[in-house]
Amino acid sequence: MKIGIIGGTGGMGKGFAIRWCKNHNVLIGSRDATKASESALEYSKNASEQYGTIKGTITGKDNLSVTKESDVLVLSIPYENIDSICSQLLPNVKDDCVVISPIVPLTKTDAGFEFISFIEKKPSAFELVQKHMKNKSKLVAAFHTISEKKLIDSKLILDSDIFVCGDDQNSIDVVNELIKEIRTLRPILLGPGSLSYLAEIATPILLNAMIKNKLRNPGIKII
Repeated sequence: MKIGIIGGTGGMGKGFAIRWCKNHNVLIGSRDATKASESALEYSKNASEQYGTIKGTITGKDNLSVTKESDVLVLSIPYENIDSICSQLLPNVKDDCVVISPIVPLTKTDAGFEFISFIEKKPSAFELVQKHMKNKSKLVAAFHTISEKKLIDSKLILDSDIFVCGDDQNSIDVVNELIKEIRTLRPILLGPGSLSYLAEIATPILLNAMIKNKLRNPGIKII
């Protein structure tokens, strides 16, 4: 399976690439194809150092090429860039491509991290992405509360739950399997896409708890 990551040169992109290249071909996307290729070489080296051998590959390309080739497409982009990026890319996805949104409408204020959708009465990230989808049911919300610093180091045990929201069971199943491929992560279904804001709002809750209580890269675990 080809897994594309838009915004793949960032921390989350690196973490996903290193984790999933064990079994899949990962495509790192960037506006700058050269930057994407350089990042892919770095990630491949890191993966080889961590695993020894891998079944998949990591390659870098421009965002549009990654979008067209991917079986699963992860949107690792800021909330404020959703319209500009998704309007250009998502009309070009394969008909059966599963799109994953880990995007959070987040802002930092004097009080702490806050949820933009509530304080500014704006749509959730899922809603903004979905309006650009050819097949709206193929969008799945997931990976909002994962620590990118822990994700990058495959030796670290994450031991966390990942909230998942979506409207198509086959797409949810694909995402659940990718979650379970990352050691000690567990998918937790919250409901349809209309409830995705519940998964998104978990991020500012977790960040504020981390800062106020001096926790180190925490996750969420339901027990």
